Amino acid sequence: MRDGDLYNRLDTALKRHGLMARGGLHLTEDADLAAREYGFTTVVLAGHAGSSFWPDFETFRSGYDGTHPLDAWSRSVGSEIESEFGCKALYPFEKPWWPFQSWIKRTEGLEPSPLAILIHPEFGLWHGYRAAFAFAGEIAVPAPVSLAHACDSCAEKPCISTCPAEAVAAHDFAIKACRTHLDSNAGRSGCMVSGCLARNACPVGRQYQYVEAQLRFHMDALEPLVNR
Repeated sequence: MRDGDLYNRLDTALKRHGLMARGGLHLTEDADLAAREYGFTTVVLAGHAGSSFWPDFETFRSGYDGTHPLDAWSRSVGSEIESEFGCKALYPFEKPWWPFQSWIKRTEGLEPSPLAILIHPEFGLWHGYRAAFAFAGEIAVPAPVSLAHACDSCAEKPCISTCPAEAVAAHDFAIKACRTHLDSNAGRSGCMVSGCLARNACPVGRQYQYVEAQLRFHMDALEPLVNR
């Protein structure tokens, strides 16, 4: 396999599971010393837009009876990619805590929205990253891009005015206020059922909004954190 083909072939393999390659970078001694100490030279990020991965995950979950099914599904996909491409899967949900936020900013230039979620100019708030794949050798990856920060051109900012907990501000997110609201009757009949109302109000990338089952899954995952 030629290095020039590897990124595209990796992207094709990820698409079998509703994921996609979301940029890559060559690690440097100054910024990525810890990762380089593991012998990694190149990292390719893997993520999703909207509910692209949901059907594959639902199939996996139907035969899985353990805890944290989304993480388990990610590891299952990651293991398959490791075997096929001779790389190492890294995950944002387990130690050591790899610098995913830094890598994302360096590959796509994404910045947080008022909800503290990274916002994409096309996908809006409806996207995510499930893994990164590290290679010992330097492979060809797309050049880093600096995508527009969608919030800069949003004058009305309905995410702020819609939040029933008044937890969202232009440069701050009051997580305690959010959790307190979610534990209230209004929160349990509102955001906990339909998904975060502030997130749903964002006009960017609405065509990628998660399907109802996915919204409920993510809100159910917040239950142990509510009013903790």
